[in-house]
Amino acid sequence: SRQCLLDFPSSVLCLALAAIFLFLSCMMEWASKRSVIRMNGDKFRRFVKAPPRNYSVVIMFTALQPQRQCGVCRQADEEFQVLANSWRYSSAFTNKVFFASVDFDEGSDVFQMLNMNSAPTFLHFPSKGKPRRSDTYELQVRGFAAEQLARWVADRTDVQIRVIRPPNYAGPLLLGFLLAVIGGLAYLRRHNLEFLFNKNVWAFSALCFVLIMTSGQMWNHIRGPPYAHKNPSTGQVSYIHGSSQAQFVAETHIVLLFNAAVTMGIVLLCEAATTDIDIGKRKIMCVAGMGLVMLFFSWLLSIFRAKYHGYPYSFLMS
Repeated sequence: SRQCLLDFPSSVLCLALAAIFLFLSCMMEWASKRSVIRMNGDKFRRFVKAPPRNYSVVIMFTALQPQRQCGVCRQADEEFQVLANSWRYSSAFTNKVFFASVDFDEGSDVFQMLNMNSAPTFLHFPSKGKPRRSDTYELQVRGFAAEQLARWVADRTDVQIRVIRPPNYAGPLLLGFLLAVIGGLAYLRRHNLEFLFNKNVWAFSALCFVLIMTSGQMWNHIRGPPYAHKNPSTGQVSYIHGSSQAQFVAETHIVLLFNAAVTMGIVLLCEAATTDIDIGKRKIMCVAGMGLVMLFFSWLLSIFRAKYHGYPYSFLMS
């Protein structure tokens, strides 16, 4: 009896080690087939929530079925696949971290268990202890680009992942086509290149560049935010982010159009004051210019107030 009591702790330890080895073997086998392991409720409870385990799991909670109409989920899934493939096929790959996904239609019980009502969402489940607040990825702030996800994974797991994207020839081909068109036009008009010295052409080009840059396109290029956000429970689509620290791609398009409309209004006002056309047409241009400036500047202020809560000023509309 005393011998049995002495052997009991070692037996428990052996069982725990056997369970860890079994779980790890299953995860390695699944990861060898798919870089992102697909999980349902049963797999999630057994291989992620239940101890013991000696590996971390980064999970994307998503809704990829067509009836869910989650375009952002598909874009986030592509970036998550890039990240997982970069880790799975790198020389530094170990069994320390695994990547998995839970689709709402395959694991709705998991969403209910975690009180989750939006997708996509990225969570890190550490090998020891419960997830902390920092184990939830700030999607609205950082975007879902694979590079941003890799930095977050490195911060949570100390695993450095070098993101390797498959070659994309669309950009070089488009640039080559554009250069060919410009070169062809320059060749056809080689005896008349006055358009290169036309101030209106350069002014319009500079204006387009300024509008693109001031709308936040460079921020989108760096952070890779979603185009918009759709609440899966209500179906409501948000095109304007509610925080001053983030934005949607659709938001930059809206701001660009509003800035362009204000610019057009200013141009009409300047033309109405300086041109020599009929007085009636000048009045129409003046009224149209004032209307454009007042309306679209008011909308710009309302967007600013929605993002910077507490901003006291408004114009025409709140």
